[in-house]
Amino acid sequence: MQSLPLSISAYSILSALGSGVEATWDAIAAGRSGLRKNDFPGCDLDTWIGRVSDDFLEQLPAELDGMDSRNNRLTLAGLRADSFLQHARAAVQRFGPERVGVVIGTSTSSIGRTEEGYTRLLDGGTFPPAWVQPDVQNPHSPGYLAARITGAAGPNMTIGTACSSSAKVFASAARWLHSGLVDAVVVGGVDSLCLSVLYGFNSLQLVSARPCRPFDAGRDGISIGEAAGFALVTRPGAIEGRCYLAGFGESSDAYHMSSPHPEGLGAELAVLEALARARLCAADIGYINLHGTATKANDQVEAGVLARCFPATVVASSTKGWTGHTLGAAGIVEAVITIESILRKLAPRTLNAETLFPGCPPGVLTANRELRTRAAMSNSFGFGGSNCTLIFSAEPTWN
Repeated sequence: MQSLPLSISAYSILSALGSGVEATWDAIAAGRSGLRKNDFPGCDLDTWIGRVSDDFLEQLPAELDGMDSRNNRLTLAGLRADSFLQHARAAVQRFGPERVGVVIGTSTSSIGRTEEGYTRLLDGGTFPPAWVQPDVQNPHSPGYLAARITGAAGPNMTIGTACSSSAKVFASAARWLHSGLVDAVVVGGVDSLCLSVLYGFNSLQLVSARPCRPFDAGRDGISIGEAAGFALVTRPGAIEGRCYLAGFGESSDAYHMSSPHPEGLGAELAVLEALARARLCAADIGYINLHGTATKANDQVEAGVLARCFPATVVASSTKGWTGHTLGAAGIVEAVITIESILRKLAPRTLNAETLFPGCPPGVLTANRELRTRAAMSNSFGFGGSNCTLIFSAEPTWN
């Protein structure tokens, strides 16, 4: 594929750190995590979560009657953050509805709404009318909602590959643009907290009773979060870019249902493919936003990939100590943070990491650091070995 770099003219972020890029970066600069002691309704787990404030989650407007859920409220709030909705609608006006596509990554979608329905079953075992929502109780709900709100009427796809879901949306957008199928793509990711996810990860013994500590010697599990984020992707020159998608790499190692390949072979393949597609070498990458979940296996494996593929001088960090692991939204959240790291010339630290485990590459940051680089990388490695690596740049070409 020779259509890279691609222009990213607008993006948004909503997480436990707040709504918008400025709120996110204010928290990072101040060293303020978005994690809080678990207070999710109906959940008694001893853990910490990255819960989005209910203040941001307005009820859906009347014209979207029948689509209400926490996940869709997150979707709407994410579209409104950073004035992204105006940019998306302007692209629809410019190119025409059929020439703007939508690709959304999610893993839980509106499962939480379905859980609510089961607690309110009628005597006959059916949902109450307000919970009979065919456009909500399916994985495609946030994509359908995003298209309705923005007016985009081009191809619309949902990607559900666990933690890599909303990183892979950029790869799909690149293919659509390269093929001439569309002129612009709204990409994004949305995932909300729900009991199935909280108790499900707990059953796998992956949930920590403390705020997660990526790459720390004492790390013992994840902190689950929720988030939404979006980006507008076009070919260079179609709309002036704030930054650019320079490369991407994907792989599926299928080693195990939940554990990564012990040598990180699939993860390494995604990294190398992204570098090749961007026509860059490892030394060109100034910062890497690591997947860094704070589980024993994930961080050990990713540290090995980092050590094998990059010089010891590269700086890297996991930002999950700030937001929690936002699952299907992790790719877009960390993409936006990576882009802002380039533009603001600041690499965020790995929050809560105090003592890096033996053998961890020295470039893993435990303090925010000034950053000057033309390219940065973001890794998203999902369950089942679904891996995606993205490379972003502030420059449209490598002249």
